[in-house]
Amino acid sequence: MKNSRKQSYFMSILMACFMTITSCKVTSQEPAKEIVIGKNAKWSDKMALTLMKRHPEAYMIDDAKKPKWDYVHALVLHSIEELYKKNPDPRYKAYIKGYVDNLVQADGSINTYEFDKYNIDLVLPGRLLFDVYAYTKEDKYLKALQLIRKQLAEQPRTQSGGFWHKQIYPNQMWLDGLYMGEPFYAEYTAKFENGKSFDDIAKQFELIQLKATDPKTGLLYHGWDESKQMPWANKETGNSPNFWSRSLGWYVMALVDVLDYMPKDHPKRKELIQYLNNVSEALLKFQDKSGLWYQVTDKGGEKDNYLEASGSAMFSYAFAKGANKGYLPSKFKKAANKAFDGLTTVLIKKVDQDGGITLTNCCQVAGLGGNPYRDGSYEYYVNERKKDNDPKATGPFILAALELNR
Repeated sequence: MKNSRKQSYFMSILMACFMTITSCKVTSQEPAKEIVIGKNAKWSDKMALTLMKRHPEAYMIDDAKKPKWDYVHALVLHSIEELYKKNPDPRYKAYIKGYVDNLVQADGSINTYEFDKYNIDLVLPGRLLFDVYAYTKEDKYLKALQLIRKQLAEQPRTQSGGFWHKQIYPNQMWLDGLYMGEPFYAEYTAKFENGKSFDDIAKQFELIQLKATDPKTGLLYHGWDESKQMPWANKETGNSPNFWSRSLGWYVMALVDVLDYMPKDHPKRKELIQYLNNVSEALLKFQDKSGLWYQVTDKGGEKDNYLEASGSAMFSYAFAKGANKGYLPSKFKKAANKAFDGLTTVLIKKVDQDGGITLTNCCQVAGLGGNPYRDGSYEYYVNERKKDNDPKATGPFILAALELNR
């Protein structure tokens, strides 16, 4: 009888343990609280929450299947980082840190980051490390920051001193590269180098402004080949043949973001503000009545050209921030709001039942050279594929919304 009671007692203990373990497993597998997108939420929150709902882990942005150190993720997550400063929802902070921690290892190395390709696109995600390091003080993030800075120290340059866009694109500067490299460079030198590299940062803008500006329109060409050897390059100037709105968007965003860090008494600061004014005035002449800009900036209304989301969002952000900071006249705040109205009324055509929003007419990708070869022609730009809610549009959309308080 005693043995029977003992067995019964032990069986009940085992059963209780089993139930506890099972319940723990079930709890750990339960999905996170569902994201609710309020009808009255600001556009900045609506877009961020839409992306988080559709991509539960930040590495899934752009429909990625596994974590990757990539500029498109960085652009969106930087915008959410800025959103967190105005709306400190802990989900935003966790979303960003989750991406960083999927990639940054204990020794400061970065999974999927290919240092020796000297691809300036891969500098941009380094911006996410500053805040994470500031609030954790974990050494691995500092080491990762130093690794990215080392790439810039070794990045191949044109003879005149400009960063190559990638090792596989020798002697070439693209407008895209100014945003990919310079805001990180500026923040790093301000925080860790006592500002020693601001002359070099200004030089990057000076070169592209000098070499890639069209004297007739005031717009800047997408790319410049110092060697003038690329088939797409003009044999006299080295410039690519067309104006692409997103590349101009990268350029104006780079200017307003670098100016956050450049000291007010730095002799080159006024020059950068003048560059911003010059290109902004040029862009204003090509703003469509809808508030938006065309894919090929100066050829609105021509065959197959279309009102494009990413460039328009980038201009809206840069104009608004430029006006808010006093770099640009107040008329640019009005132009930024007009652009944002165009984004929300023309290119966001429906709102899902769950409150999610979709930005249409986003150019998915465009470049120069490479394989298959991209010739920079008008036909090339207008026929590149589009993708709804492409991160190159959604990130700047959030940034513009924040500057406009919308």
